[in-house]
Amino acid sequence: MVSYETKLRVRYSETDKMGYVYYGNYPQYYEVGRVELMRSLGFSYRHLEDMGIMMPVQNLSVRYLRPAYYDDELTIKTMIREMPASRIHFEYEIYNIEGQIVNTGEAVLGFINAETRRPMRPPKEIMDTFKQYF
Repeated sequence: MVSYETKLRVRYSETDKMGYVYYGNYPQYYEVGRVELMRSLGFSYRHLEDMGIMMPVQNLSVRYLRPAYYDDELTIKTMIREMPASRIHFEYEIYNIEGQIVNTGEAVLGFINAETRRPMRPPKEIMDTFKQYF
């Protein structure tokens, strides 16, 4: 398994009138976690794009457990539990400063060849990195 934790402070613009994080912002938090996990493995999204790889979201699910509020410091835990193929499955857990789980989610992204717009297997460089964990 690959896992990475990222901290994020809730900004005022991300909340609704009640001071809760607006429900539509959680997928953006997932993206922050996903990008940082990939960066921790040596693959920034810019690097992937330079390699001719796009990674569109193919499936997304979100589960709301308790509210997060303006100015909360959240921990986004992002996990990959299985070896990627033409798709990569990310799982997310978001915790508040008290360690309570606020939200969980999953996203499946595809590896797409930027030129042909067709699914592809990740290049050897990426697979070799993941083989260290699986």
